[in-house]
Amino acid sequence: MLLNQSVIEIVADWSFWDKALPGGLLRQITLPKQLRMDLALIIQGVRRCGKSTLLSQLPKYYDLPLIDCYYCNFEDPRLMNDLNHELLSRIVALARKKTSLGKPCYFFFDEIQNVQGWEKWLYTQLERPKNNYFILTGSNSYLLSGEFGTALTGRHITLELFPFSFSEYKALFPKKTVEDYLVSGGFPRALTFEQPYQLLQEYFNDIILRDVLKRTHGRTPESIKQVVKMTFESCGSELSYRKIAAITGLTVDTVKSYLSACEDTYLLFACHYFAFSQKKQLSKQKKYYPIDSGLRYAITSTSGKDLGKSLELMVFLRLKQTYEQVFYWQELHKGEVDFIGVRGNTMVPYQVSWEGIMPRHEKALENFYGNFPQASEAIFISRENAVDFL
Repeated sequence: MLLNQSVIEIVADWSFWDKALPGGLLRQITLPKQLRMDLALIIQGVRRCGKSTLLSQLPKYYDLPLIDCYYCNFEDPRLMNDLNHELLSRIVALARKKTSLGKPCYFFFDEIQNVQGWEKWLYTQLERPKNNYFILTGSNSYLLSGEFGTALTGRHITLELFPFSFSEYKALFPKKTVEDYLVSGGFPRALTFEQPYQLLQEYFNDIILRDVLKRTHGRTPESIKQVVKMTFESCGSELSYRKIAAITGLTVDTVKSYLSACEDTYLLFACHYFAFSQKKQLSKQKKYYPIDSGLRYAITSTSGKDLGKSLELMVFLRLKQTYEQVFYWQELHKGEVDFIGVRGNTMVPYQVSWEGIMPRHEKALENFYGNFPQASEAIFISRENAVDFL
C-alpha cells in the first residue's frame, strides 16, 4: 500500500495548485449550471476524445479555487497496486486535512472505471454529502449499468463526449474545409500531430488492449482487431455476423461479444432497423459506424477517400448526439432511408449523399412515407449543406 505522502504527491502532480490550467477549446457540451455535492457529474466517452482536457477546464467554468480542486488519473502506473475504494477514501481524507474547515473540496477523478468498488463508494458519498463534489470520467458506456445505476437514479448527471464536431474543428482551424474534416476526423491531439494516422493507430491499439480485451476476457487482441477492422470497412452497410465468423474462424457468439464490447467502449455504434415491431426490428441486421472517420481511415485498408461514406458516418454521430435513438430503414425493391432520428413521437428521415440527392433517394422516401405517413419532413444532406449540419 502506498504511503500517504506518496498519495499526496501523486494527487499534487495531477492537480493545478501551483501551475496554470492548460488552455484549449471549451467543448460544445451542455454542462449543468452548477455543481452539487449530492449529484455526481460523470463524463463518458472514447479514450483520447478530450475528457481530461475538459476536466481541467471546469474549475474556470465554475469559478472554483484551484487550491480546493483535487485531480487524480487512475491510469497513473504508480497507483496500479492500490486501485480500490480505500484509495478513494484516503484521497478524500487527505484533502479534508489540507482544506480549511467548512470549505468545499472538488474531486476530479479521471478514468474511474479502473478503481475496484468505486460504484458503492461513490453511492455512500452522495447519500451522505460532506461538502465534497465529485466529477468523474470513464471510457466505458456501462459505467452506470446494473444495480449501481439503479441506486443512483436522480443522483448523477451523465454527459457523453465525442471527438470534435465540425464546428469545434472550424473554431481551431478556420481555413479547413468539410473535406479536410472528413479525412482527418476529430480526435484533438491527432489534428496537430505530424503523422496523425500513426497516432490514431496507437489510439486504436490502446482501446483494444485496455478496454475491449478486458471486457471480452480474450487472450490476445488480434482476433478482436480483425473483427473491428472488417466492421470499419463495412461502415454503413448491413453487417452479417455469420460472414465475419466464417472469415475469421470465430463463432457467431464470439463476434457478437466482441462488437458489444466495442460499443461499450465507444469504439463503434450499432444502428438498428426502424420498425414499430421489436420482433421485426431484431430480425434485421444492424449497421455499425466507427467513432470517427479519421480513425476509420487509419486502421482500414480502404483505398482512396470515400467522402460519401465518411459524410454518412459523421452525420450519424451528430444525429446520435441529437436524438434519443437513430435507426435506418430499408426494404427490398423499395430503397433505403439512411437514418431515422427519433425523439418522443417525432421521427425525422435523413438522406445523405456527398454528390447530391439522386432519384433513388426520393423513391425510397416515397416508399418510407407509404409505411410511416406520420413521419416529419425529410432532411437531405450533401456536400452543399454539410457545413450547416455538421
